[in-house]
Amino acid sequence: MEGNARDIRLYSGTANPELAKSIAKCLGMELGHVKIERFPDGEVFVQYKDNLRNADMFIIQPTCNPTNENLMELLIMLDAARRASAARITAVIPYYGYARQDRKDRPRVPITSKLVANLLVSAGANRVLAMDLHAQQIQGFFDIPVDHLYASPVFIQYLRDVIKVDEESVIVSPDSGSVKMAHSFADRLNCGFAVIAKRRVNATTVESAHLVGDVDGRSCVIVDDLTSTAGTLCAAADLLKRKGAAKVYAVVSHSLLTDKARTNLLNSPIEQLITTNSVPNSCHIEGKLKVLCVAPLLAEAIRRIHNGESVSTLFRDPEQ
Repeated sequence: MEGNARDIRLYSGTANPELAKSIAKCLGMELGHVKIERFPDGEVFVQYKDNLRNADMFIIQPTCNPTNENLMELLIMLDAARRASAARITAVIPYYGYARQDRKDRPRVPITSKLVANLLVSAGANRVLAMDLHAQQIQGFFDIPVDHLYASPVFIQYLRDVIKVDEESVIVSPDSGSVKMAHSFADRLNCGFAVIAKRRVNATTVESAHLVGDVDGRSCVIVDDLTSTAGTLCAAADLLKRKGAAKVYAVVSHSLLTDKARTNLLNSPIEQLITTNSVPNSCHIEGKLKVLCVAPLLAEAIRRIHNGESVSTLFRDPEQ
């Protein structure tokens, strides 16, 4: 690395250490030494083993399942770094938990993603680096800089080179919330676009009711930011097949897959679920799960932040 490389420090929590190691390798660095322990009653203890004074620190910790435990661990790591006189502390959160609770859509409910933002800042974060936030407005919940990355360059390369998406293919938004993300994919891949209107029966059951767009005889790629039970994806895939789609693939930035997701995907017409390693994935779906590495993307963003370079230029399509 260039610039103030001697001052940069990379540390990992326990949520996704393999991703953190890959990021460090991309940067030609070693992860810093930090002791993270849990007391018998479940409390977290953190102690950095390196001198952090005037360091440019990056703490890598997605707040995935177990969400509360990983979030609390990140907060304690931030507090310890602030008290150790680090010059700047960036919380690298590949997956931002509680992002779905981003608005007050009914009486007497919290806006938990705003609460999490407040906690991160209070604990000592000077900057946040996140990827494919569930809602764009979450960036506005922070009073500190937020660098928002997109996994789309990684997905688009795979779709072009491996799935062979072309102008006859169709990118599909499984609901109204994913329209902007899916439309961006369609523009960059120069292919068709369709939208599905869904109705949520309950927290885990979804019905896909109406399709706007022509998919008959065409390969379709459903695009969404996250999934846990895969209910939305599978309902969308079923509808697409009923409408004559030749093949159905799914692209999801964050796969928080449960046992129910495995069952749903194995019984669905989805040929392949393409996701990232933003969170560790222990769900094995024979032949249907492809995990792409986002470590080079995150590493380049960290390098640019450290050197004071633009991060947004990472997302300019070289073919445009």
